[in-house]
Amino acid sequence: MNVVFISPHFPPQFVHFVSALRSLGINVLGIGDAPYDTLRPELREKLTEYFFTPRLDDYDALLRATGYFTWRHGRIDRIDSLNETWLEVEARLREDFHVPGLLPTDISRLRSKQGMHDVFKGAGVPHPDAIPVRDAAGVKAFARNVGYPLVLKPDVGVGAARTFKVSTDAEVDAAFGESSLSGYVAQAFVRGTIVTYDGLVDRDGQIVFVFSHEYSDGIMESVLERRDLAIWSHKEIPAALDKLGRKAVSVLGLRERWFHLEFFRLSDGSYVALEANLRPPGAYLPDMMNYACDIDVYLLWARMMAGEDVRGFRYAPKYHVCHASRRSGRQYRYGHQDVVKRLGDALLLHRAMPSVYQSALGDEMYLTRHQELPAMLDALRFIQTHA
Repeated sequence: MNVVFISPHFPPQFVHFVSALRSLGINVLGIGDAPYDTLRPELREKLTEYFFTPRLDDYDALLRATGYFTWRHGRIDRIDSLNETWLEVEARLREDFHVPGLLPTDISRLRSKQGMHDVFKGAGVPHPDAIPVRDAAGVKAFARNVGYPLVLKPDVGVGAARTFKVSTDAEVDAAFGESSLSGYVAQAFVRGTIVTYDGLVDRDGQIVFVFSHEYSDGIMESVLERRDLAIWSHKEIPAALDKLGRKAVSVLGLRERWFHLEFFRLSDGSYVALEANLRPPGAYLPDMMNYACDIDVYLLWARMMAGEDVRGFRYAPKYHVCHASRRSGRQYRYGHQDVVKRLGDALLLHRAMPSVYQSALGDEMYLTRHQELPAMLDALRFIQTHA
């Protein structure tokens, strides 16, 4: 098999996806915006070939690169990046080179906030009301129907970038006065806890692996208010979430793909879909799933890509794994060495976060693992308590 992998060097942990493909004898043909000699040695040795282009949004360059790979290695079997940023160029390349997977029409329907709204509403999946933003008057009229506050967000966006909340007509006017809101949607604000429904579907659309995480705060609040975000895994998925998650995956019509769905858990225990992402959960969440179950989701994905029947895959969450963030310039009661000593073997990783993640996920993170939730929450408080 020949798999074109766009941006194999970023995020840095995606080297594990490349390694998993190579371990199965698959040719991995990388296209990236980092010069070859700057790639990590462990990535260079796993890539069959690499094509450098200064800009991954230059579609003609990606077209030439994929054409070159076809000439050198034969038919391209799959094209992927597993990265929100490059979903559209992946889809265009698949269409141009007749490669299976999501195509531009799928992306336009499933990647936009309004498109997801329409898909979920049409299938009876609870979802906040939303409208395309055209002018201040339209947003105010929408607010009269659903009530303030509203969330204004790009119809296509990643990680709550350029997202904000408005609570009055005056704030709507101010938002329109400060910047262009072309390409935005207005969505009813929902107060609840964000939980995820993450996993893989095979080429028949059957879920072969599913997992759930909980956020201490919304990504929007973390970005706008610079909160210390925490994300932790659950050992069990509540039946109501699993039922709604499976229904959402089904209506999205995904095949041979990761999914990362976000839901609000309301105070009455019910769930409302927030959005669907056609990729693995971000940052270190794939590693968190590995640590929680002592498995390898990178290899599981690669086996599926290689055409193996993975429906018999067995796994059982044994731990709660937590991403606990800290922000630079903020004073914490306990220093790094205190945290290391306090956590002991429960500390899995300590990493500085790449700059692109810092607004949402903090400047540094501690990854911890505990068998019991109270112990995990106690460790989280120790890490994030301010001086």
